[in-house]
Amino acid sequence: MAARNRAKLPYLLVAPAVALLTLFVVAPGVYALVLSFQARKVVGGLLGGGSRLVFVGFDNYGTALADPELWSSIVRMLLVALLFIPATVGFALLFALLLDVPRVRLARSTRLAIFLPYAVPGVIASLMWGFMYLPATSPIGGDHIDFFGSVTVFFSVANVAVWGSVGFNMIVIFTALRALPSELYEAARIDGCSELRMALRIKVPLVLPAIAMCTLFTALASLQLFNEPNTLRPLSNAVSSTWVPLMKIYQDAFVDSDVNKAAATSVLFVIAALAVSFVASRTVSRVNR
Repeated sequence: MAARNRAKLPYLLVAPAVALLTLFVVAPGVYALVLSFQARKVVGGLLGGGSRLVFVGFDNYGTALADPELWSSIVRMLLVALLFIPATVGFALLFALLLDVPRVRLARSTRLAIFLPYAVPGVIASLMWGFMYLPATSPIGGDHIDFFGSVTVFFSVANVAVWGSVGFNMIVIFTALRALPSELYEAARIDGCSELRMALRIKVPLVLPAIAMCTLFTALASLQLFNEPNTLRPLSNAVSSTWVPLMKIYQDAFVDSDVNKAAATSVLFVIAALAVSFVASRTVSRVNR
């Protein structure tokens, strides 16, 4: 009896996680998939008439893919990603390498200070940076820099996203650095290797899997860009209600009441995220070899 209870214990421990995953991920995903193949049609006459959901096949997907606003939002998302991904991974790697130097002072406090922005909710961070971007309240540009121009707004949005993401990625790379054997560093220092050369020739090549994983996390985060532009939208005329794909989905579902088209677009983006994850995971596997 005791052995049987011990065999059941792992299932009991994972049951809450499985239940939450099913309730908040699997069930909504299946519901969105069902809605993406349906449309609401008006039935009956003026008296006693109504509407019902009918199966329309891939019509919603065709409508979503033919929408020029969706493609414009994808282009804007990619432009932000071109700024967001290299800056996030680059700063994370730089801070991790600096904190791994033995002679650095206040390493723990500095590590905590870099990580803290990750703990700040995206909406709060966007509001804070939004007030810093406003000419009347900005301590960083005053009236000389228009942070909400048609071009500079991409840098403004990317900056907020980078500020909140560097800390987590820095911890991932720093943990990988600390896992390297110290004998490598000692041998390199005996041979007269400087800290800069050691970082470039020894540390960076050995933590490439962690860097690749951070790149994957950041690429997936760029697909989920929503809080930053949506929060900055009231402050800038350059940010429309469909500025990035997730804002377009929100607009279709809750403003235009086209839930079925929004569901189809959501399914397409889930497929895109899975494709990015698959390609990136294969790349990480090759790096690990």
